[in-house]
Amino acid sequence: MSKYRKKSGSGTPEVSTASLPDIVFMLLFFFMTVTVMKDDVLQVANELPNATEIKKLEKKDRLITIYIGEPSEKWKDMVGSEPKIQVGDKFIEVHEVGAYVLGKIEEKLEHIRPFVTVVLKVDRKASMGLVSDVKEELRKVNALKINYITYEGDGFLNLKN
Repeated sequence: MSKYRKKSGSGTPEVSTASLPDIVFMLLFFFMTVTVMKDDVLQVANELPNATEIKKLEKKDRLITIYIGEPSEKWKDMVGSEPKIQVGDKFIEVHEVGAYVLGKIEEKLEHIRPFVTVVLKVDRKASMGLVSDVKEELRKVNALKINYITYEGDGFLNLKN
């Protein structure tokens, strides 16, 4: 006659869901802090040309974007209709491109500074002279990694316009 009896019918205990709200809020705060919102408002026309040989850029944290194109209708009264250079939310002149790029490189983490790429989003109707001047300013500050953003498609479609 033993005092101890085996428990009959006991399965695995239920999983406690008491810590579930804590985990959900921790994930929410994590994604709120690491998510980067797009902060550039496009102020220039940006109809990109087509290209057949393209490659997707994987690491977006190493990019400095420069837009080149004719100002949009909202800005034509203030800055004219000649093609302009836009960085961030402002227009700059060609001679300011080097200082802007150097400032942006300094903002990057030190270990990724050698891998920074300048991305040019050039409107298909923009003059090549302005693009060439921008590239010359980038050479002066030794920003030699340049990439052009395009759409995938037939390059001959660019000749129609």
